[in-house]
Amino acid sequence: MGILHEDVVIIKQTEKEDEATVITINCPDKTGLGCDLCRIILLFGLSIVRGDVSTDGKWCYIVFWVAGKPSTKWSLLKKRLLEACPSCSSANTLIYYPAELQPPKPPDVFLLKFCGHDRQGLLHDVTRVLCELELIIQRVKVSTTPDGMVMDLFFITDARELLHTETRKDDTYHHLRAIVGDSMVSCDIEMVCPDITACSQGPPFLIPPAITEDTFNLEMLDQYQNGSGHSNHVPVMIDNSLSPVHTLVQIVCHDHKGLLYDIMRTLKDYNIQISYGRFAAKEKMDCEIDLFIVQADGKKIVDPSKQNALCSRIRMELFRPLRVALVNRGPDPELLVANPVELCGKGRPLVFYDITLALKMLDTGIFSAEISRHMIGGREWEVYRVLLDEGDGFSVPRSKIEEAVWRNLMGWE
Repeated sequence: MGILHEDVVIIKQTEKEDEATVITINCPDKTGLGCDLCRIILLFGLSIVRGDVSTDGKWCYIVFWVAGKPSTKWSLLKKRLLEACPSCSSANTLIYYPAELQPPKPPDVFLLKFCGHDRQGLLHDVTRVLCELELIIQRVKVSTTPDGMVMDLFFITDARELLHTETRKDDTYHHLRAIVGDSMVSCDIEMVCPDITACSQGPPFLIPPAITEDTFNLEMLDQYQNGSGHSNHVPVMIDNSLSPVHTLVQIVCHDHKGLLYDIMRTLKDYNIQISYGRFAAKEKMDCEIDLFIVQADGKKIVDPSKQNALCSRIRMELFRPLRVALVNRGPDPELLVANPVELCGKGRPLVFYDITLALKMLDTGIFSAEISRHMIGGREWEVYRVLLDEGDGFSVPRSKIEEAVWRNLMGWE
């Protein structure tokens, strides 16, 4: 069975603003493919409003209806989706199944040192440029000096794998200069050891229970979210009676940014394959998801303990895909955000972008910021620590900051 390379991913752009763009993917299957594709779509800032997935275990056919924006680079999105599909890196005109899958080479890590004059929203502007250039932020260390200078250290990887070239470095420099202007004093990029982005095996330092605890009181969380519109009821049901070979998982929940990605990454971490699935966003931001799944051995899930574990994890990931807390760090407020890391080591896309955007919209200054990874409850987490600058007076209530960041991360602006 063969398929033309250009037909593996087809993007049919809509001519009307109120209609979704249709992305069709037809390629060899692999466990976790849906997660990888949803992650790329989320990374491009798109929302999946409807989806259909079907596979025979060897070949899959996927259709996503996505809500885009005028600035979306559709040709680049197609290229990234093609790279995620098995065997699509083949130079042949036709691709076939099975393909010889080679383990991916770990990406090179670079240190971007940005020095400049501090101003409101500067960190977000730099972050936005890096995202637009497909420079993926792995870790960050941001500090502000008493004389108003900033030293931002970004440990990044390049999706285009060109940052080792002077042309790519110069392009990054000029893009930053065009956006931040005279605020930039210098910008240097150099390759560093990839181990610097590794997860810390030590205990998380001064991370409050709101971040570290896997179990929490739903009533307290309702109060904590301060009327954010997030429902604490996430029905997840398993049924083995409708199919002789598949387990049906039915989910009804409130929509949020990256919802389908959260479901897919959970199934990927459990090494579960989707044979058929349907996702649809309904009115009032409610979503319905039906997934016919099998385990790695190709059999349905009949063990009650495995069923309960899967349902509990899906509920947790959909109810609270990220943790947000505003705590006191000495006399100053510190914003903490944490999200689980995929077993393959990939973190959630655009979290730092959304955090800095929310703070910029609130006109709230950032004194320092840091991204690190920690083992919490047996899982690897990406933890964002942002020390806020109160200045002469903190005009924005702390509860409003926490809610605004949460809503921006969840796509409820």
